[in-house]
Amino acid sequence: MSPRAVVVTCSTRAATGVYPDRGGPLVVEALRGWGFEVEDATVVPDGPAVAEALEAALASEPDLLVTTGGTGLSPTDGTPEATRAVLDREVSGIAEAIRSAGVAAGVPTAMLSRGLAGTAGPTLVVNLPGSTGGVRDGLAVLEPVVQHALSQIRGGDH
Repeated sequence: MSPRAVVVTCSTRAATGVYPDRGGPLVVEALRGWGFEVEDATVVPDGPAVAEALEAALASEPDLLVTTGGTGLSPTDGTPEATRAVLDREVSGIAEAIRSAGVAAGVPTAMLSRGLAGTAGPTLVVNLPGSTGGVRDGLAVLEPVVQHALSQIRGGDH
């Protein structure tokens, strides 16, 4: 059975049609390529809708929940706060590695991302930045460790 993932794009502008969601489709395409069963991204505006989308996604107990967007410093960026509220344990190394990869790729502002990663019950939750470059950098960090992380969450051996 394939692992199951859910992708949530957190962006008021994408949710209201100011521009198309670009980050969510990148995540979905990558996860499908990694063997995940995943539907198209759900797009929600910043604010309370993010927390509602996270709760709805986690109710189905996917193996992986990836968000994109809402991790910056603008007043409406609240994805990390909504994520922290659902996490049982943080896996700070993933979030740190995602920020470091962005900085190493020549994007010093990547260090301003407040994205989190952690576990919520049986689910690994990872916040990616909203930019397509940040999404690509984050996916490159996640790909080599995600299967091992999921195995560990299920009680697998080290």
